[in-house]
Amino acid sequence: MGELQTMLEHHGLMLVFLNVLAEQAGLPIPAYPMLFVAGALGVQETGPSIGAVLAAVIAACLIADTAWYFAGRRLGQPMLRTICKVSMSPDTCIRQTQSLYLRVGPRSLVFAKLLPGAGALSTAMAGMTATPLPVFLFYDALGALVWAGAALLIGVVFSDFVDVILAAFSAYGHLAVMALLGAFALFLAWRVWWRFHMLRRTRRIPRMTVDELEARRRAGTLPLVLDVRAHGPVPIERIPGAVVVDMHGPLDALGGQLESRDIVVYCACPNEISAAILAERLRVAGYGKTWALAGGFDEWKRLHGDDAALHAAHAANDAAAS
Repeated sequence: MGELQTMLEHHGLMLVFLNVLAEQAGLPIPAYPMLFVAGALGVQETGPSIGAVLAAVIAACLIADTAWYFAGRRLGQPMLRTICKVSMSPDTCIRQTQSLYLRVGPRSLVFAKLLPGAGALSTAMAGMTATPLPVFLFYDALGALVWAGAALLIGVVFSDFVDVILAAFSAYGHLAVMALLGAFALFLAWRVWWRFHMLRRTRRIPRMTVDELEARRRAGTLPLVLDVRAHGPVPIERIPGAVVVDMHGPLDALGGQLESRDIVVYCACPNEISAAILAERLRVAGYGKTWALAGGFDEWKRLHGDDAALHAAHAANDAAAS
């Protein structure tokens, strides 16, 4: 930490810019420790000014986030799905991020960086939903200001103790690092166990293939199709006839639609986990003829993408008419 202070005093703005750029690009290099120290040094004569640090942070965030924005705009859902595959909880990763952005819109970018794992995903969602670039840049800059301002403010508040803190880290820093690494290793082990347990549990739910679903549609015996993906005021592509539901909501909200019918649940997450969780709830509640759709919405769209786009257009027209 003493070396960090010295580097910030001599090359502060460039170090802050590069650190934030690397973190926002997706590298596991936390920027908050440097921003804390930069905030504490900002009130000292030898440190970089708070205003200059904020400008460097906003510039770095805009560069990295604009790349995520255009990646989301060009690649869409496959890119979001790929990102979430490496998440420790990919089943909720896509759904929660989509839901947040669809409900709040670009204003969610103001606080997205404060939510673990939501920063890059929200900027990708901005591109996927064709948010106008000037609107995206405005709210993203506000978000960078809020995110960096919080860290710098903490550093300013504790600026009187920065020398004591840095001296303590110089003396005991290796112990603190070992403790943090140990805690992180335990957290990872728990998340891996939880993920393995969830995958094993949801594999017991039977799957229906897209071909089987479409064969039933052609035969006039289409099951009740439930969509557990994110939903909001912005229409998105869906399987025609699908009913949007909250996977954790009360089952009685569906009324009598569940009675004496086959049910197929789909999502857009790896291993169909969200769909399998709701299907499990339904089977426990007595609706034994329930399946998760194998491959989820991505597999259905791969085979029937034009139908999905047409359904989204009809949904948009209905929303505009109402």
